[in-house]
Amino acid sequence: MRLCIALLGCLLLTDSVQSQPISAADRKVLKVKEDSLRAYARYMVTDSFTHSRMIADSFFTRILVRALRVPNSFYYPFQTVSGISKLYAPDSSFRIFTWNLALQEGPYFARQKGAIQMRTRDGSLKLFPLYDVGDDTAEPEDSARSNRNWIGAVYYNIIATEHEGKKYYTLFGIDDNSFTSNRKWMEVLTFNQKSEPVFGSKPFFSYEKDSIPQQPRYRVSLEFKKNARVLANYIPDLNMILVDHLISESDEPENKWTYVPDGDNEAFQWENGRWVHVDKAFDFKVDMSGADTYLGNPPVGEPILDSKGNKNEKKLGEKSDKNKAKEKPVNQ
Repeated sequence: MRLCIALLGCLLLTDSVQSQPISAADRKVLKVKEDSLRAYARYMVTDSFTHSRMIADSFFTRILVRALRVPNSFYYPFQTVSGISKLYAPDSSFRIFTWNLALQEGPYFARQKGAIQMRTRDGSLKLFPLYDVGDDTAEPEDSARSNRNWIGAVYYNIIATEHEGKKYYTLFGIDDNSFTSNRKWMEVLTFNQKSEPVFGSKPFFSYEKDSIPQQPRYRVSLEFKKNARVLANYIPDLNMILVDHLISESDEPENKWTYVPDGDNEAFQWENGRWVHVDKAFDFKVDMSGADTYLGNPPVGEPILDSKGNKNEKKLGEKSDKNKAKEKPVNQ
């Protein structure tokens, strides 16, 4: 049901975006600029030379700003520009563009670029460029940030929560960190009294309920092996953030580039304006009835056959329903 509601919300947002008053002349201008943006976005990814990718990024940024200056551009989705993240806030109060520029030369492996476009009453442009300083920050999890000292990431999801009448937007992003590792980031975006963006205005991520409490964090990062698939996202059906638990596959915990998921999950739950850490998201209990390690009888979860091999239709149906529920797609 929650998934259906979320999909309906997305459809309504898309309809709202596409039905806003962009004049025919302005839409034509935006279409031309979208064609140019699409080409330069492709060059930023596919060109084999670093300096050529940087030139493409420079042209892309200039054209994007010019496009956003067109009246009511906030409602133009730029759907054909691939390789660029374009996320609207759930309440459509702003949207955030982010993308990755691979350098792979000199001191930096990559830089993230981005901008936040605010929705305005008159359709004029209110834009906050994002400046990535993540590679120059020794402790990126321990402080609030503005758009001018942003910890860069390409965002793949944004959700909204509230506490005491204030809105909070949790961002989920990925960082092309180095030749050997990637990072995923989770942090909370708010807007101050001047309507300026603030990333991690306070330590939103609490570990107070852990068996060994840690210091709260302004944002959370997960660094892991380059080709590993790691989950860090909000799961509507569970009403929580679900995160893969990571371990070193070569027993080298000091080397984050060796980290991979171990099959367990951690979680964060929204409580009183903070994301509270849950050390173990799921507690599975195994039915030990009939188990005897000396006789070689293993524990059995939910047997669907009796000792004579006959089907238990009730349990079979229940098992089938559970499997269908697990097949719901989850954006990782």
